Amino acid sequence: MRTYRSQPHVNRRQLMQLGAVGGFGLTLPRLLAAESVTGAATSTAKIKSCILIFYYGGPSHIDTFDPKPKASANVRGEFATIATSAPGVFVGEHNQQTARVMDHVAVVRSMQHPMRNHNSAAAEALCGRTPGNGDLELLADDALSFPCYGASLSYLWRDQQLELPAIALPHVMYNVVQLPGQSAGFLGSAYQPFQIEKDPNAANFNVETLSLPVEVSGARLAERRRLMDVIDHKSAASNMSNYYNTAFSLLNSETVRQSLRISEETEAIRQQYGRNRFGQSLLLARRLVEGGVRFITVYDGIRNGQTANWDSHSDNFARHRDVLIPPTDQGYAALIEDLQQRGLLNETLVIALGEFGRTPRINGNGGRDHWPDCFHVLLAGGGICGGAVYGSSDNIGAYPETNPVTPGDLAATLFTRFGIDPKHEIHDITGRPYPLANGRALGDLFG
Repeated sequence: MRTYRSQPHVNRRQLMQLGAVGGFGLTLPRLLAAESVTGAATSTAKIKSCILIFYYGGPSHIDTFDPKPKASANVRGEFATIATSAPGVFVGEHNQQTARVMDHVAVVRSMQHPMRNHNSAAAEALCGRTPGNGDLELLADDALSFPCYGASLSYLWRDQQLELPAIALPHVMYNVVQLPGQSAGFLGSAYQPFQIEKDPNAANFNVETLSLPVEVSGARLAERRRLMDVIDHKSAASNMSNYYNTAFSLLNSETVRQSLRISEETEAIRQQYGRNRFGQSLLLARRLVEGGVRFITVYDGIRNGQTANWDSHSDNFARHRDVLIPPTDQGYAALIEDLQQRGLLNETLVIALGEFGRTPRINGNGGRDHWPDCFHVLLAGGGICGGAVYGSSDNIGAYPETNPVTPGDLAATLFTRFGIDPKHEIHDITGRPYPLANGRALGDLFG
């Protein structure tokens, strides 16, 4: 039986041995620059912000960022491989624009977890924790669910007077029920990331909830707040100050509203990201980073289904080639280049992943099925050693061959880069303590 746990910390020499590109047997000279650090939290934050990109449905790792050109046709698939800007790193042929920026990107090729259904796997990927209710297809969040990253960070930053610590966009995801991993869980709705449910590519894009009605002046808003403070002070039932403070802060924040005015971008930069929902969501994420938002989650895909997201049980290659990869390839590369050119990449960590990968062997319908046993994650910015490969899969991409990584390790990496101890405890509604992350930070990937 396969186990799902982190391997012990490895040093730089071991990484050179283990970081071979699967299928090519090539080591990465750029990995020499990686410094060995432990999973302990740092005393100061290494990043100011993070953008988490989630590819709902599960992209095929073999057809994107862990190609197997020497495998049999039933594993290798239809796509060729191409070289990238990172020496010795090869990717699937349809990721041409991302290939251009791979010298800024590290690819983890040994991610794994035990959840085989979309909902439970999404909770694992978006919270870094195995859901308490187990591997259920229609799992939904409840009062005892683990919080998503944005909620945990909002809770940890609750005393920092941040106008808007976490945002999710451009929609909420569903698989009959609301896909778990998008909520504050047991931390409560006061720490729920601000949710945008508008298409940033729409001509009339506007987040009305952050705009005052025309009939409400600043003075009138201030008087409403004074009255609410009086009511809240006199109420013995509950204290709503957290909600009020957040609401009034947003209504008074010109910085946040300015960040959301995507129409102020030049048409050239909008075309660079791609004139579609995903591309413009990434452009909006960059604007929010500039506006001081610390954690932004961008969801690709709204509903479950083989024609709705990356869940390619049939027609895997045409779907990936013609529909799924082009906008994500363009948007992701544009984001990395844009952050770099603006001097924001080193202080902004960009994480891109799905809830799992796809089966190594192609099924009878020309598709690939769910496969959480081994898949990939892309990390860029935030001090990452660009052009590195962490871990490797076996010769058919079925299981990690070296250095397996869990969502708990990824969570520990995220919190550590923000200068937060992953062992810091948060408590559910029963008072039960949980560490922020059950894993070890991937410190070797950061210089």
